[in-house]
Parts: sequence; C-alpha cells; structure tokens
Amino acid sequence: MYKVKSYHEGEGAVELPTCMYKVPNVHGAVADAQNGDESLELQNLESRQTEILNRLYELKAVVDGLSKTVLTPDADIDVAEMNHACSEPTSRTTVSLDCVLGKTSSVLRDIVINANPSEVPLSLLVLHNLLCEQYRVLSSVHVHSSIQNVPPQLWNCLGNESICQSRREYQLGFTLVWKDVPKPQMKFSIQSMCSIEGEGNIARFLFALLGHQYDAVTSTQIDSWVDVAIFQLKNGSNKAKAAVLRSLNSALSKSPWVVGVDLTLADVMLYCVLQELELVGIPANIQRWVQSCQNLALKLQK
Repeated sequence: MYKVKSYHEGEGAVELPTCMYKVPNVHGAVADAQNGDESLELQNLESRQTEILNRLYELKAVVDGLSKTVLTPDADIDVAEMNHACSEPTSRTTVSLDCVLGKTSSVLRDIVINANPSEVPLSLLVLHNLLCEQYRVLSSVHVHSSIQNVPPQLWNCLGNESICQSRREYQLGFTLVWKDVPKPQMKFSIQSMCSIEGEGNIARFLFALLGHQYDAVTSTQIDSWVDVAIFQLKNGSNKAKAAVLRSLNSALSKSPWVVGVDLTLADVMLYCVLQELELVGIPANIQRWVQSCQNLALKLQK
C-alpha cells in the first residue's frame, strides 16, 4: 500500500550492546600490583627456606663428624663392635659398701626385705647366696603377724647357720620378713629412705653390691633381659612366653650365658622365672644353660 525509503544507508551489521552500562575497570592496576607483591614475597620465602635447609645440612655434617670422634651414649654403635664387647669378660672389683649404701656410724649394714610367701622371690635368695660368697652376711628370717602359716623350708631359705659371732663381725645384714605385701619391698636405711619395690628392682640393687662393672651396651642388654623375665616371661601371655624362649635360645646359641661369657643378673632372673613356671618343650640351648645354672647353684649351696 505504501512504500517508504530506508533510513540506513548500506547493508552494514548493527552492533548490539552486550551490557546496559559500560564502566572502565578501576581495579586492574591495583590487582596487578598485588600479584607482583605476592610473587615477590613467595620468592623471598623460597630463598629463605633454601638458605635454612643448607644450614641444616651443614650442621648435620658437623654432628656426624663429631659422632665419629666422640664416644657418647647416643652415638651410633657398630654391631660388630657391640658383639665383640659383649663377648669380652666383665671386670669385677671389690665394692666398698660405703660407696653403695652410704657411710654410717654403725658397722653392720642392714638390708630388710618384705616378701609374700605365696610368691617366693627366688632371684633374691640366689643373690643372697652370691653375697655370702663375697661378704660376711648376717642372715635372718622373720614372719609378720599378717601371715598365719609359713612352710618350714621358707624358715630356712637363707640357711640354718646359727649365730655364733657378734654383730660387729659381719659386714652386711640380710633380713627377710615374710609379710602380706603385693610385691617385694626392700629398705637398707629404715629411717631415711623410701622402699624399693619389685623383685627386678631389688635384684638390680643387690647385684650391684657384687662389684661387676659393665659398659653401657652390656648394662642396657642386662636391664632389658631383666624386664623381659619379669613382664613377659613371668607375667606375659603364652604367645609372649614363646617369643621370649625363641629369643633366649637364639642368644644362648652364641654365648654360654645370656649376655656375654660371664654370669649376669639376666641369667639369675631368667633362670628363677623358668624354675617357677616349669615349662615343657624347652629348646636345647636353654636346657644346656639351665644345667649350667643348676651346677652353679649346687656349688653355692656347699
């Protein structure tokens, strides 16, 4: 009906807007600056970390060098040197009772041990015999009122030797009191010390009076076997006992005694616990060692 002329010249495409308002970005310069600062801080942190690591490596090298020249308990020990040290006989010196028990005005040093007759501490009786070989020991057995009946063999467990000398003739007093206690207790200075509790701890104290001296490695091994005898072999499960027997059999395949070539507290504790348990199926090395312990016990009783 009507024909109207076009208002647009040419056939160019019309560019349509993509947003209602277009505003220039005012954060662009700030963001770039912040990114630059962060990258600079990261670079400084990385360089500082590298410097600290280099210093640590230098210190480690210095410490490693010192550990090879200075003998300390924390230094690495060669296994070959350890085995060689354990195979050497230990030194034995005459120990002054003043060094262990302290100086006192009285001549006789009294050691008093409380033990329950239902759980006889065999290791303490063996150590008593060893002390009698080295010192003049005045031994006596008493019964506390908390205990009703005591078998005759426990009355004479320290020997039935009659006292025919003055107390001044003895160096050490060893008194065993059968008493209703949960674990063995020991005192050697009634007025001024707390009691030492536990068969293993008392045995360590008594064995120290014998004067044996060991290096740090051997002493650690002995202490470890004492704990094994008390906590695993005596009070552990059947699986733990079997593991102890395997370890003990392996140790005795390399030396006549548990630790090295001499009798130690480890032998005393392990032998006494085995005597209490009466296990069956004992390995051959342990049987040979038990026989050696029995021969030594017979020698001490003569």
